[in-house]
Amino acid sequence: MGALLQRASEGYALAYFGALIVVSLLEAAIPFRPVGDTVRLRWLSNIGISILDTALVRSLFPLVGVGWAAFCHTRGWGVFNQFAIPAWVSFVVTVLAVDLLIYAQHYALHRVPLLWRVHRTHHTDQVFDLTTGVRFHPVETILGTGVTLLAILALGAPPSAVFVIQLLSVAFAFVEHGNVRVAPSWDRLLRLVVVTPDMHRIHHSCNVREGDSNFSNVFPWWDRFFGTYLDQPAAGAANVTFGVKGFGDRKHLALPWMLAQPFLHPDGQARVDSAQPLPRKPTEIEPTQSA
Repeated sequence: MGALLQRASEGYALAYFGALIVVSLLEAAIPFRPVGDTVRLRWLSNIGISILDTALVRSLFPLVGVGWAAFCHTRGWGVFNQFAIPAWVSFVVTVLAVDLLIYAQHYALHRVPLLWRVHRTHHTDQVFDLTTGVRFHPVETILGTGVTLLAILALGAPPSAVFVIQLLSVAFAFVEHGNVRVAPSWDRLLRLVVVTPDMHRIHHSCNVREGDSNFSNVFPWWDRFFGTYLDQPAAGAANVTFGVKGFGDRKHLALPWMLAQPFLHPDGQARVDSAQPLPRKPTEIEPTQSA
């Protein structure tokens, strides 16, 4: 376990910067859509808020991820530390349980109005690319980290399993937000196993029904099982308009406005509150707004 703890930071850094470099190269080589003239502003702001999130988490939580799991293990806390459970079972259950928890958190962020105001920072990005994957309000990051640490404690999660699911989550934050063109045949195959950019791109649509779908983190099975999966956007993948209605001004791409987002009110016609029942019939789906 000592070796794992020593290598954990290196592994996270490799997953983070490795995915960042690979996806950015793919975006340059095979972009799905043009990114427009806001790249510099968006990248500076999105990466800036990510740095702030990391600093706050490290200051508020002395132990996170593998370190916290190892701490719980040494004290015998959690279900897996109380019973003789095969190591492979606790490993698989932890990976799936944490991924399901992230799905549940994401669903709640859309369904509870107060949480939606915090999560809205992520969705007010008006372009969909790899940096959208790190655009989260610090309050959301702190809440999400706290819930995950409680889950690790309750499970008595094996540090190795926590290490794996966090590596996957870090990498897929960039992968699933990638502005990358994937052949439809490959996308259909891949999204049976993992969340793909085409699948997650739908979730960032202004269309209410589409924005309230495809919540999965790494594994796409939760959306299919809980009925929140949507295969294709109504207007076609190439015509999806990103962002949140009422927050389309360029100013919302700047860091100060991203931090103020939970306290803002939409300009003009607001996005239908996510706490309202989702439309179920095609005729009830809002038309996608033009850019």
